[in-house]
Amino acid sequence: MAFDRSHSATYLAGQVAKSFARSLQKRSALLGFSPGQFPVLLELWQQDGLTQKQLLDKLEVEQATLANTLARMERDGQIQRQPHPTDKRAQVITLTELGRDLERQAIEAAADADAALFSGFRRFERELMIEYMRMVIENSRKL
Repeated sequence: MAFDRSHSATYLAGQVAKSFARSLQKRSALLGFSPGQFPVLLELWQQDGLTQKQLLDKLEVEQATLANTLARMERDGQIQRQPHPTDKRAQVITLTELGRDLERQAIEAAADADAALFSGFRRFERELMIEYMRMVIENSRKL
């Protein structure tokens, strides 16, 4: 029996993820951040001054991936790292003025990216799909 990608949730989810990333990429590049940096920015906008370990726990990404992302963000002037006041092994990651100033435009860019991909959806369809996505994510955490 042949594998039909159009009936595979796993395959389709990967394609949807790529579509959302591309949609955000188009908008974020103009603002000076990448889709991979967006989750870090969201966490720091909510609570500035986190350690890398705290970000790892919140974002559920690999340590090397986060380290590379933070290095790019520091290079681009979005964040700065300072020694932790009590833990010599840790650094506190804070937003720079540029990083803070990105918030409104970045959130608008993400909303525009969503709107483009949900074009033609009725409101309840969009809400239902988002709820299904949350359920799948929650189920994946149980694996």
